[in-house]
Amino acid sequence: MTEVKRIYEEKECIKNDVINYSNKVLEFITKKELNKVDIDWVVNETIGSIKDYVNPGFLEYRKSVTKGGQFAAVEWKDASLNSFLDVNGKEYIDCLGGYGIYNVGHRHPKVLKAVTDQLKNQALHSQDLLDPLRAALAKILADITPGKLKYSFFGNSGTEAVEAAIKLAKLHQGKKGKHHFISTVSAFHGKSLGALSATAKGMFRTPFMPLVSGFKHVIYGDIDMMYKTVKASNMVGEDIAAIMLEPIQGEGGIIIPPKDYFFKVKEICEQFDILLIADEVQTGMGRTGKMFCIEHYGIEPDIMCLAKALGGGIMPIGATIATEEVFQDFFPNPFIHSTTFGGNPLSCIAAIATINVLLEEKIPQRAEEVGDYFKKELKKVTDKYPNIVSEVRGMGLMLALEFTNNELGYSVSKGLFDKGVLVAGTLINARTIRIEPPLTIEKEQCDYVCKALLNTLKAIQKSME
Repeated sequence: MTEVKRIYEEKECIKNDVINYSNKVLEFITKKELNKVDIDWVVNETIGSIKDYVNPGFLEYRKSVTKGGQFAAVEWKDASLNSFLDVNGKEYIDCLGGYGIYNVGHRHPKVLKAVTDQLKNQALHSQDLLDPLRAALAKILADITPGKLKYSFFGNSGTEAVEAAIKLAKLHQGKKGKHHFISTVSAFHGKSLGALSATAKGMFRTPFMPLVSGFKHVIYGDIDMMYKTVKASNMVGEDIAAIMLEPIQGEGGIIIPPKDYFFKVKEICEQFDILLIADEVQTGMGRTGKMFCIEHYGIEPDIMCLAKALGGGIMPIGATIATEEVFQDFFPNPFIHSTTFGGNPLSCIAAIATINVLLEEKIPQRAEEVGDYFKKELKKVTDKYPNIVSEVRGMGLMLALEFTNNELGYSVSKGLFDKGVLVAGTLINARTIRIEPPLTIEKEQCDYVCKALLNTLKAIQKSME
């Protein structure tokens, strides 16, 4: 047998293996109940394939370990609007919310129906004919976003929304000789090279230096530093094109700025002809008690970035919305910035249905009410353990627990996980864990979370004595 023939036959055998394996996976997702054989198979396959073909680091990073030390917590399906099941049938109250994507809950019936109805017609678009759902979504966003925001570009994620915002600002302001950007310390705007240049954490930035040039970072909430940086940049001929800010720093640890911060930033923007980019990827879509967090501050951005919850927790979609004055630089060549899957019919109809649910069910108002209740109850618990929890903070249902040292956050997250509550740390601030449940969470579920937290803190306190 020649070497070439041997390799060809091996490839044919592998094809057959792939067919059999993929058929087994396709069969698995049809099951309504899992027996022990099913559970053992999917757990072993998941662990093995993540280790061998995805990234073994994920197994070390996960907090979802069992008491026996095995990484056996494997997701299976949603259990309700606010919870999901693992393959062993254990239910978890979701206080992570996919890092903020489940604002209308898991598999909201209206969003799910819209997507499945559209799937029966068409999944993706031809790229050449006009897209009715893209047009409808853009119109709706123009109606609900603050100020003069009007035109939308659609991508697939928050990072893509930020990238589009950076390019749009560069294109518009470059004509005026303005090429530099200001972001903030502890900011998170994504990890592609452009977005990473605005992101602040050195751990993510250093391995990929040099990044996109022209980005400067100032302390979040420090308006004096912001003004001096803008003024100094102007004086040395490095004029600022745009200032990019999160209305609340999410990955930075749920950091809320001073009440007048954004108003004063806007004044600086107007004084120096700078664009204000509001990164609402995590704060938008009702999370903080208003449809968009920037509305709390009473000012209007020139560009806004959306993603995460925009797709209703069912489809990925990102959007970059800008005023006509800014966006018109995309008019002469609409392909100067493009994406194959951005604005596809399934994602657009998911976003349309999500906005409909948010407005019709008054979910932003609900987030404010339930968020106030949840924060108050969390404080009742944590006030008993000031040596463990230093602060409870947040707005709406974008909440955080900050601990007195970095290690305690992991212990609390693990303790809550064992009790059926999923929370997560932040990528920038190691001392803080986020509590970002679906905005549909019930007060009774908030009470359960608080009880689980109390028992977890009791156990940690005892171990420290």
